[in-house]
Amino acid sequence: MKDMTPSDVPKGGTTVRHKYFDGNERTIIFTNVETSFPEGSLIVSRTDTKGIIVGCNKAFCDMSGFTKEQLVGQPHCILRHPDMPAAAFKDLWNTVSQGKHWHGYVKNLRSDGGYYWVYATVIPNVRNGKIIGYSSIRRQPSRSKIEEHIAEYKKLKEQES
Repeated sequence: MKDMTPSDVPKGGTTVRHKYFDGNERTIIFTNVETSFPEGSLIVSRTDTKGIIVGCNKAFCDMSGFTKEQLVGQPHCILRHPDMPAAAFKDLWNTVSQGKHWHGYVKNLRSDGGYYWVYATVIPNVRNGKIIGYSSIRRQPSRSKIEEHIAEYKKLKEQES
């Protein structure tokens, strides 16, 4: 994952050095510009067992602001917004690694520094009894649920500090 630069975020924003669960770090520049989830759309992506994107649909590219070529081969956490608590992703990975479905609200980072909210369902892809990857389907989230999660995630982030 490459660092974001000011040329990625033409309107400027807040710059942070973000540390990921695997120890990697990346400079992120983010804004308060929200992109609304398009009604009736589904965002779909597939990853390998390590979270590396192996496929995605056009809606995913449109919402994230990345091209398919920029996404495939990258860790899915390239979309992790700094407002998201690590606990949310720990729960996701603990759940799907046991072969179970995970559901949750996620604030994703766009390539231009903006963000968008999704209601995500992550499903393990199992072949011959072995997990070979994961599929994620994201739907339009409820605004009231987003508001609940903003408050919940803020508390969890404060506990991380």
